[in-house]
Amino acid sequence: MIKTVDLTKIFRTEEIETSALNNVSLHIKQKEFVAIMGPSGCGKSTLLNIIGLLDNPTRGQYFFDGQEVGGLKERNRTLLRKGNIGFVFQSFNLIDELNVYENVELPLIYLKLKAGERKEMVEKVLDQMKIGHRRKHFPQQLSGGQQQRVAIARAVVANPKLILADEPTGNLDSKNGIEVMNLLTDLNRAGTTIVMVTHSMRDAGYAYRLINLFDGQVITENAQVKEAVL
Repeated sequence: MIKTVDLTKIFRTEEIETSALNNVSLHIKQKEFVAIMGPSGCGKSTLLNIIGLLDNPTRGQYFFDGQEVGGLKERNRTLLRKGNIGFVFQSFNLIDELNVYENVELPLIYLKLKAGERKEMVEKVLDQMKIGHRRKHFPQQLSGGQQQRVAIARAVVANPKLILADEPTGNLDSKNGIEVMNLLTDLNRAGTTIVMVTHSMRDAGYAYRLINLFDGQVITENAQVKEAVL
């Protein structure tokens, strides 16, 4: 599903040039659950942004589902993201002015689905995430764990092929963090590919492959034979 070849990302200003990624080559198969780890500033989020078609590499190739997409214009990246990629962020990124139902429905509106179809899909995923009883509440009325459930529901409502999670438990206590990781595990077992950036060894234990970055390079890449830590 995901293949990068010598992926390089350089950020330039008038005074300085910073290499965030340096010749990163990796291959992530469909239905995998992969964790990406490394110290702050090692390029994890930059890599996730490129995989998620939020940014382009400076050099190298990126193939998504067999299509070379590293040089796509922003409009074409946006079109490809729709329905294919869902995002889960540490800070939830919910819209305060919209209630739970409306936040989850938003990606389906962008896909221009009919109201009846949207309703069926939103109700199904809210029940799946066990947050349906809060459908009329606003984000400020929810706990952190509930907000992340809504964020995951929004990410998966359109049945994307790929979920990208950036520190999904970073703002949660241990109990809610475990619940969120179990939700991601369930989604993966149902066939969704998941790529997660994390600092947490506990969270990384849920993945079945671990990629370690350092100074913008892949330094180790290991399959994990242990079961997820529950």
